[in-house]
Amino acid sequence: MRTARSPLARLLASLAGLLGLVLVGGGLSQASAHAAEPPAALATGLHIAGGRLVEGNGNDFIMRGVNHAHTWYPGRTQQSLADIKALGANAVRVVLADGHRWSANSASDVAGVISQCKANRLICVLEVHDTTGYGEDSAAGTLDQAADYWIGLKSVLAGQEDYTIINIGNEPWGNTDPAGWTAPTIAAVKKLRAAGFAHTIMVDAPNWGQDLQGVMRANAQAVYAADTTGNLIFSIHMYSVYDTAAEITDYLNAFVNAKLPILIGEFGGPADQWGDPDEDTMMATAEQLRLGYLAWSWSGNTDPVLDLALDFDATRLSSWGQRVFNGANGIAKTAREATVFNGSTPTDTQAPTAPGTPTATAVTATSATLSWTAATDNVGVTGYDVVRISGGTETAFATATSHTVNLTGLTADTTYTFAVYAHDAAGNKSARSATVSVTTAKGGGTPGATCSVGYRIVGDWPGGFQAELAIRNTGTTAINGWTLGFSFADGQTVTSMWGGTATQTGGAVSVAAASYTSSVPAGGSVTVGFLGNKATTNTAPTAFTLNGSTCATS
Repeated sequence: MRTARSPLARLLASLAGLLGLVLVGGGLSQASAHAAEPPAALATGLHIAGGRLVEGNGNDFIMRGVNHAHTWYPGRTQQSLADIKALGANAVRVVLADGHRWSANSASDVAGVISQCKANRLICVLEVHDTTGYGEDSAAGTLDQAADYWIGLKSVLAGQEDYTIINIGNEPWGNTDPAGWTAPTIAAVKKLRAAGFAHTIMVDAPNWGQDLQGVMRANAQAVYAADTTGNLIFSIHMYSVYDTAAEITDYLNAFVNAKLPILIGEFGGPADQWGDPDEDTMMATAEQLRLGYLAWSWSGNTDPVLDLALDFDATRLSSWGQRVFNGANGIAKTAREATVFNGSTPTDTQAPTAPGTPTATAVTATSATLSWTAATDNVGVTGYDVVRISGGTETAFATATSHTVNLTGLTADTTYTFAVYAHDAAGNKSARSATVSVTTAKGGGTPGATCSVGYRIVGDWPGGFQAELAIRNTGTTAINGWTLGFSFADGQTVTSMWGGTATQTGGAVSVAAASYTSSVPAGGSVTVGFLGNKATTNTAPTAFTLNGSTCATS
């Protein structure tokens, strides 16, 4: 599928039924639900502040770029970087090798790559590719070996903290026992810090980068806490596993809400034999949440379906290349060059004024409309971030481009506290507005809903399974807010879910709608997916209720 990636193809084929997951409750693990502010960060060049990647001057840096396979095509790098920059990118992720599987890129070669990145005003993410699929691909190297390689390059990396990020190892664990990823990742981070590296470090997820089983998500806080500088960012790779909007938005929002830095370090769009990635949602969500993305890849793939440019020719962009560079939420429209290339001071350092106190109108059992007096800015306000406040914790809830927003997916008869921030194009963030409390109406949504529910097993393996629920509104009016009920007969348990939040008592399961599935138009449907544990027998539920009304089965 990608250059030198035939092992990935074999493994994805064996797991074609699996999808990305979200832990029950829609958040990170209990230990990471409240990601405290990181340890005092070394503000040396690119670093992490408040859960975001920023430059040495504190300016937000949102990566918009692509991957380039330098280690296999070193003669193409100089022109490729110039072409990538000319198309609007502000960053490039460069494939290197540490010598375990492919010939090692020398210190002088890596210094040359950094120099070319800087000449083209591109932030340079350097990654070791030899680790790809460790534990499942016998040819793969370890993260410890990759860390040693970086230490061997310290003489050319030191002093480049403004311009480079060290991605310790590409997709450093396969699908065999992915829980084994956590300890070596922590050890590699600590090894680099002990060697004196102050660079921002990037870590890839297990399951060939796609975190199928949620190991990175569940252990992100522990990994982050192991970095004494706090300058660590997580990278998720999104391919066919991420073929629905729910999987993408749930995964990225979980990290953002926990203030754990994340970007999409690789992603693909073209459909393949394993599925059709939802690149539109990937790019739109990255833009909405102001997260970085790096598309795979410039050119030279074994299967050219993922070549952005055909035969390394920037005048011959593929349809995939046109989508990434020139499409909605694409690089040309959203990339902003790092301010380090324009001097140490960003062109705009003034934050917008705080938005006015929000007011709530049109409050129902499951929704409300918030409005506020618009913020002002010396250049211009580009958007607003609505947060929910619970005790001393803020959780991202919604975004808006104007000074009003419709909040959906609320729970009936519940009091919420909201506030609003404004931000500008340079990433400057205002002070928080005053808060507003909203109490939703009683009732749980549309009573007596006319509905049908389809249940199917998507994948099955010893001790576990994946299932999908299709909830259809067979009535003539929209369902706004819903709770689904059903029961397992054989002791099955839901372990993770997307599209809803599950609670379970014995065999009885209750599913509350997620914000993006709460409204079901007349004749329409929404889909909820989940992973579960099982014993030998896995009988499907036979009866379903929606808001207390019995649904037909389909």
